[in-house]
Amino acid sequence: MSHGDIGRIAKAQLIQRFLSRKTAVNEGVPPISPPTQTTGHGGIPEAFCRFDRHPGYEKMLVPKAAADRLGLANPFFKVHEGVAGATTVIEGRTLINFSSYNYLGLAGHPAVNKAARDAIDRYGTSASASRLVAGERPIQRELEEALAELYEVEDCIVFVSGHATNVTTLGYLFGPKDLIIHDSLIHNSVLEGAKLSGAARRSFPHNDAYALDRILMEIRTQFERVLIVVEGLYSMDGDIPDLPALIDIKRRHKAFLMVDEAHSLGVLGASGRGLREHYGVAGRDVDIWMGTLSKTLAGCGGFIAGERALVEHLKYAAPGFVYSVGMSPPLAAASLAALRLMRKEADRVARLRDRAQLLLQLAKAAGVDTGYSQGYAIVPAIVGSSLKAVKLSNTLFERGINVQPIVYPAVEERAARLRFFVSALHTEAQIRTCIDALAGLS
Repeated sequence: MSHGDIGRIAKAQLIQRFLSRKTAVNEGVPPISPPTQTTGHGGIPEAFCRFDRHPGYEKMLVPKAAADRLGLANPFFKVHEGVAGATTVIEGRTLINFSSYNYLGLAGHPAVNKAARDAIDRYGTSASASRLVAGERPIQRELEEALAELYEVEDCIVFVSGHATNVTTLGYLFGPKDLIIHDSLIHNSVLEGAKLSGAARRSFPHNDAYALDRILMEIRTQFERVLIVVEGLYSMDGDIPDLPALIDIKRRHKAFLMVDEAHSLGVLGASGRGLREHYGVAGRDVDIWMGTLSKTLAGCGGFIAGERALVEHLKYAAPGFVYSVGMSPPLAAASLAALRLMRKEADRVARLRDRAQLLLQLAKAAGVDTGYSQGYAIVPAIVGSSLKAVKLSNTLFERGINVQPIVYPAVEERAARLRFFVSALHTEAQIRTCIDALAGLS
């Protein structure tokens, strides 16, 4: 029997085990017990059958009512009438835009648009079914191979959602006997994936590798698998972790290391290859590279890159891949074209870095609290209250500058802020105009 035959048999057995487990779980679901409360029509409380009485919705209405009383316009869900780059059009007005992940200006780029159109002409707009069930399109694998090459690892898998990438990967790979330990400022998708996994969860103080090391010294032996999770560039704060220190820690404690590159790909490193290029480490030194396609790569979705065993396992068993439609061909084509442009036009990365450093320096000189930001595409202006953040956002909007507030509970109330995303398309004049306006209001 050849090695290829063994591989096919192993895959078939893995699929069968997974499907059998799913059936067994469904058959073993206990009947739902009736509620013990007996008030309301038919013994069921009215609130149990109305979405407008859902506790989460009622809680959400409290700040909305307060904003209405204060006459504050809702700063969220503004409708952009075209491509959002350094500028955007909202309500017929052209504004300087600092609320877009279009870091290298590749969303809307003619070559990216053409790649998407060509893919539509060849494949249509949807893959229509799970890749495991109904097969693949060449463009999906081309994107995965290009990403694996970028990280210098064996393989890659793309998912249709960045958030779901973390949820399904963590939720499937780890379990009750394992530990997921993460930076205290990690993204919600990691927290949700950790909950789904059933693994023990611990956080360590933000970017404190020494604290991480101490925690693992105390508790590592209590668990089978341990995963350390950090972000390559923290999306709320604009700073980066000490990757060489984390690699050393994960090796000494026999743990896995996962880096979420959602905001660092295309931003860090001389050519935009991310955190590993910034520090000059090998791709294989990190066990799980995660990233999104919706920011630098001008598409939508997420990916996991690493060793072939990791990727093969996810392809045949991760629920968010097995039971999900495959990546839309035009989106895969758009991200592949953006990736090629990033590699070809490194001047975009350099220009982004220059613009972000300028914004950070000007903001600091104006007395703005920029928190931990190191000037890599993301610069917060911490104002200390959700109310003030919304007021500032609305005032800047009226003055032709679009920047979104980040309010409680996304951050602590005392850490409410405006969050500026810089693009390679921004001009120095636009950045100076923005900071002058912000300084005049602070």
